[in-house]
Amino acid sequence: MNIFKPIKDNTKNGKVKKIFDDIKKTRKIKKIPNFWKSLAHNPENLERTWNSLKQIMKKGALDPVTKELIYVAVSITNSCEYCIKSHTFAAKKKGASDQMIKEMIDVVGIANQNNKLVEAYQVEVDKIYK
Repeated sequence: MNIFKPIKDNTKNGKVKKIFDDIKKTRKIKKIPNFWKSLAHNPENLERTWNSLKQIMKKGALDPVTKELIYVAVSITNSCEYCIKSHTFAAKKKGASDQMIKEMIDVVGIANQNNKLVEAYQVEVDKIYK
């Protein structure tokens, strides 16, 4: 449940409208996702978050699909349902297959399991890894 009612797509607020228009253009979408409509209650935070996301998620040393899959993996670990669903959708839109997503989920599962075992046993880091 939302704490604040999301700002409407058709807002007249200059800064928010400009950012919403950029989100639509960049993402090639017609409707602003709820995350951005919720952040719009603080236009400076909306702008900062959008600019950071655009910068980090653009093609670089990692391709956009890999970046989306990493985002989904972190979202699974952080139990963010909204982020899991929205970035899985984005990953598929950018070319991720169902098999890629299933394998990524398997990696997240085994990494989380083994991380917990390492922490529980307080395993010392091998010298070769230092």
